[in-house]
Amino acid sequence: MVEVKEAHGETTLVVEPGDLVDACRYLRDAEGFAFLSDISASDYLGWGHKGVSGYIGTASGRDLNHPMTQGLQVLPEAKPKRFAMNYHLLALVTPPRRVRVQVWLDDGEAVPSVVEIWPTADWHEREAWDLMGIPVEGHPNLKRILMTDDWEGHPLRKDYPIGGEPVRFSEAE
Repeated sequence: MVEVKEAHGETTLVVEPGDLVDACRYLRDAEGFAFLSDISASDYLGWGHKGVSGYIGTASGRDLNHPMTQGLQVLPEAKPKRFAMNYHLLALVTPPRRVRVQVWLDDGEAVPSVVEIWPTADWHEREAWDLMGIPVEGHPNLKRILMTDDWEGHPLRKDYPIGGEPVRFSEAE
């Protein structure tokens, strides 16, 4: 494990990509996190550089007397790499426990598949590949899930070109 973070009411375990499968297997078998609720990928291109601002929303909203985005007064902390893969786990006990496992990746760097641990990861990993271009090593069927097979690029990346895509219609005449 690289780091344990407690922030915004969440516990995040940061692991290296090569340790992800072992960490997930341990969390499932020894700690009871039998339910993978989601895998989400985030693109932090340019994060922490001049001209990029951000804030954390909370249940009570944000404090308008302490602006974060209007005027770019506060720069967010730089991230270790461009992409984060976040694995949201749940232990179905009383009371339920949640944890997020996070892996940081550079562009083109692969993350190992966790389908053997949680079969539901199949579609989540395919979505991360399809929309963000994060390769998933060892996935049993890594192909597009939302975009057509001939689609070029990965549309949720921050460097994906905006606009200019031709509208695709069915075969109707």
